[in-house]
Amino acid sequence: MSLTQSDTSRSVRTRDWTLHYEEAGSGHPVILLHGSGPGATGWSNFSGNIEALSRHFHVYAVDMPGWGGSDAVTVDRLDHVDAALQFMDALGIEKAAFVGNSMGGATSMRFATEHPERISHLVTMGPPTPGPKLFAPGDGPSEGLKVLIEAYRNPTPETMGKLIEIMVYDKQFATPELLAARSDAALARPEHLENYLAGLPKGAPIPKWVRLEDLPKVNVPTLLIHGRDDRVVSYEHSLMLLALIPDSRLVILNHCGHWAMIEHPDEFNRLVTDFVANN
Repeated sequence: MSLTQSDTSRSVRTRDWTLHYEEAGSGHPVILLHGSGPGATGWSNFSGNIEALSRHFHVYAVDMPGWGGSDAVTVDRLDHVDAALQFMDALGIEKAAFVGNSMGGATSMRFATEHPERISHLVTMGPPTPGPKLFAPGDGPSEGLKVLIEAYRNPTPETMGKLIEIMVYDKQFATPELLAARSDAALARPEHLENYLAGLPKGAPIPKWVRLEDLPKVNVPTLLIHGRDDRVVSYEHSLMLLALIPDSRLVILNHCGHWAMIEHPDEFNRLVTDFVANN
């Protein structure tokens, strides 16, 4: 029987936060971190992956502060690396594999440089990186990020439709059910929307980036997954990471946008399962 959110939904109080998360399975801990879009949650990003991965691992998909069912946060307190560490401490997780999409990938990379003793594997999907870009057009927000910000200002199903269509390669994933779910989740927590928009001038949602000079010190096996057709974060970001992280490998998926785990769930689940189990 397929897992439902009611099967996996949990919450925990850490030192500073009440965090909502999904939990399933047993074995080596795997922490899934979502991206930054309005209505993003551990469940909305990874509902097609939790059950498959939980057959092999103890899976946790966390709503980070400022998203989903977790506490609201203003930009001056926005530090997802510390929140992830508090989450692990609260649940007694000594070491875990980190799997992060977009913003969650940026969090996972910085976590690997700041807390190397607490991470066993690093997996990213479409993470942004600091520094100059050689191939992506312009120096401002990407086409996808502009639509994402507009969806924060006006999180209707229509605007969510534009957001999801730019996040994926195949528009079939922009179903009415997904549009309504993302819109409802965003509108249910207006304080998340307000804090995100207010924090943009101060660097939200990533006020503190991983330092490029620290990436060669990452000493855990690293799998980089990126969609060739990503219109939010160009795959050149992952090419840079491949050059900087010593024990890394890169999988570029054709016909894939920013959400590899949603557009290609079976391949994504196989890649992550094999990588964590055999490295």
